[in-house]
Amino acid sequence: MILNKIPKDKFLLIAGPCAIEGEEISIKIAEKLLSITSKLSIPLVFKGSYRKANRTRLDSFTGIGDLKALKILKKINTEFNVPVITDIHDKTEADIAAEYVDVLQIPAFLARQTDLLVSAAKTGKIVNIKKGQFMSAESMKYAVDKVKQSGNNNVMLTERGTQFGYNDLIVDFRGISELKKLAPTILDVTHSVQRPNQTSGVTGGNPEYIESLARAGIVNNIDGIFLETHTDPSQAKSDGANMLNINNLEVLLKNLLTLREASSKI
Repeated sequence: MILNKIPKDKFLLIAGPCAIEGEEISIKIAEKLLSITSKLSIPLVFKGSYRKANRTRLDSFTGIGDLKALKILKKINTEFNVPVITDIHDKTEADIAAEYVDVLQIPAFLARQTDLLVSAAKTGKIVNIKKGQFMSAESMKYAVDKVKQSGNNNVMLTERGTQFGYNDLIVDFRGISELKKLAPTILDVTHSVQRPNQTSGVTGGNPEYIESLARAGIVNNIDGIFLETHTDPSQAKSDGANMLNINNLEVLLKNLLTLREASSKI
């Protein structure tokens, strides 16, 4: 699996835009990500949703067309020799998406969906399950079991925050240790700073806390960092309020590497 080859003083980075908005912007983000991560010797998985199925409003952006977006992900995979990940929402999508990507992601709201987990597992691809905002770390054991008992041991988990009231999320770092007992664990530092259920029908966020969460994850021995980034988050078609501007990424990663190098010696 991807995580098996990562040195102790490094970490995996899963990064990219929330959604595939078009070929030009996706390629631009991928080029920038690869330039930074190559310089810092950080292994990268490029992420992008080919379709946004879970939207607050009917008029929210959902995608540019499934096959068009999947082909862009495949192009990035082929031309830049970088693994790519996308999320699926229904069991019928698993085999189709698996033709284009290296990792299938199960969204947090769907982490208990048995048929979805089994279908993803049976593709043989790595399966990244996001912990449900409504689930304890310990209860994710059963989601992992569904994948492994379907014949696929290539599974990892992503912590993305727990619902705290109606409009906020918190990360309970006690849960990181519990998740790591089950599978390699990633910390999503951009969805964890979301402010859901806004009256505007558009999810808000506090991106100023991204680095604080990322630092805490690194010193708590997280296996990787997941973050959404864009050249101009204010113009992003999905989740712009909690994204990291890609111009701020290199400094963040350098800071995280410094922490990881120090903590790896403890």
